[in-house]
Amino acid sequence: MLKNNSSSIEMSQNNKNINWKNTLFVIFDKGSTTIGLALLFIIMSIITTDFLTVDNLVNVMRQSSVLCIMAVAMTFIIITGGIDLSAGSQLAVSGVAVSGLIVAGVPIPLAILLTIIIGGLIGLFMGTVISTQNIPPFIVTLAMLTILSGIAFVYTEGTPIVVSDAVFREIGRGFIGPIPTAIVIMIIVAIIGHLLLSHTRFGRYVYTIGDNEEAARLCGINVKLVKTSVYAFGGAIMAIAGIVLASRLSSGSPNAGTGSELDAIAAVVLGGTNLFGGEGKISGTLMGVAIISILNNGLNLLNVSSYNQLMIKGVVILLAVWLNSIKARRKASV
Repeated sequence: MLKNNSSSIEMSQNNKNINWKNTLFVIFDKGSTTIGLALLFIIMSIITTDFLTVDNLVNVMRQSSVLCIMAVAMTFIIITGGIDLSAGSQLAVSGVAVSGLIVAGVPIPLAILLTIIIGGLIGLFMGTVISTQNIPPFIVTLAMLTILSGIAFVYTEGTPIVVSDAVFREIGRGFIGPIPTAIVIMIIVAIIGHLLLSHTRFGRYVYTIGDNEEAARLCGINVKLVKTSVYAFGGAIMAIAGIVLASRLSSGSPNAGTGSELDAIAAVVLGGTNLFGGEGKISGTLMGVAIISILNNGLNLLNVSSYNQLMIKGVVILLAVWLNSIKARRKASV
């Protein structure tokens, strides 16, 4: 009898310990991005006096607009269990396309629309290949990274296409009232992404496919169509990011966007999106973008060399993926 009682007490204590551990894990899981962002903001405010100024903070938001737009598209793709390594090259192609069209005399609204269509078609092609041929997204998008980069260099002959039109420059440099136009575009894209992902049947399908593709198929979801649509949508959004970047640079450069796909992936993962699919939010992605943008800005203010910045950002990406892997394993064991 005494043995049974002591065994029961021991089991009760073990259950309490497990519950406390689970509670702590949930708190860390839900608040880790917010805590990380707050700590980074405080650290940068302390170590450099130039960081916490209105002009610099507005500049951070403006510079983060392109990354944020890219990250919204990447969030959809990663939630389905996919990846897009061609995002940087899509930026270059979009910037080159819109700049070339404007220089050729095409009206700016039409040039922008055609560029977005081109981006959508690029995404549609990748999505079709991935979903119908069962080729891993990593391979398809890696190949497209090279192909699109080559197209941009061939079209421009390695020379940026300079756009002198003042109206076009307003997209990346202008203001709507007191707010930079690029930030307004970023907010609109983020809101559209949030509404699509959280309040539509399409968004529910995206989550379901990422969580369990076979179960989604058995539930009657057209998995191929949804995955293809996600990449097409992503391509169109990447084109918008390319247009904003080209406007800010006043040119379409084949080198623009190089390596930006890694920043976008890091921002999405830092924001809590599961790299293996099925989980993520646009709100989390926005915080991930803020972390990457503040880190970039702070390192520039501290005059850290570009080579050292690459190493630091690489460590951040590795850390984000490692934490994501730990979270996935922890949830699988619960």
